[in-house]
Amino acid sequence: MTVALMWEARSAEGRGAELLAWARAQELPARPVRRETFRAPQDRVLVITWWDAAHDAELPELPEPDGELVMRAVHRWRFESVGEG
Repeated sequence: MTVALMWEARSAEGRGAELLAWARAQELPARPVRRETFRAPQDRVLVITWWDAAHDAELPELPEPDGELVMRAVHRWRFESVGEG
């Protein structure tokens, strides 16, 4: 089964580039099948990692950034693939 972990944060005012650089520099203790990083208006950063694991498997996730770097707590979601189409 494929599980996707989504990590989304909104930076503090004017710190979007810094949050993006921080997220891209974070190493995980295990390597996912795939990892992709996105940015969006309002200085939002999204990281999706794909894992070959059960939906409830214990998987490494990106940590919370320093509180001064973000406006609010990180949002996290976990999805399982239902196939293409």
